[in-house]
Amino acid sequence: MSNTQFTQQDEFFMRRAMELAEQAENEGEVPVGAVLVKDGEVIAEGWNRSIGTHDATAHAEVETLRRAGQVLENYRLLDTTLYVTLEPCPMCAGALLHSRVKRIVFGAPDLKAGAAGTVLNLFEHQAAYHYADVESGLLEEECRHQLQAFFKKRRKEKKALKQAKQKALKDE
Repeated sequence: MSNTQFTQQDEFFMRRAMELAEQAENEGEVPVGAVLVKDGEVIAEGWNRSIGTHDATAHAEVETLRRAGQVLENYRLLDTTLYVTLEPCPMCAGALLHSRVKRIVFGAPDLKAGAAGTVLNLFEHQAAYHYADVESGLLEEECRHQLQAFFKKRRKEKKALKQAKQKALKDE
């Protein structure tokens, strides 16, 4: 994993991933978005959909890989770059390895489940059968803020709901 010099094109695609994360949030999902690119062209996009689909595997990365496989008619996504707003978890890292994505660029580290260098690194594990270039920190502060604002809002909503329930019980 490295903090590298990113290009304008890298920033453009990460900003698109952030727009997709906003779409996830609008659907009541944790705001994570992903964009898969090959030769400067978007192959597929995705955002978290686990809550709405009742599917633990419906992370932004997996949704994007599924769509890309259909577009390219191949599960091997050779010579592609995935831009994702949050560091991939172990499940997503495994899917990225299986699909042979060449480069993974993420914004914010995942301090609880990051599998691209923060908690563990499946991309550099000695048992890995495929290696990918992992680059971190692209628009990190903006990606982190997007996630933190979502969770702060969610905690505030839960607190307000709890208070409303307590008031309703008192009023009975």
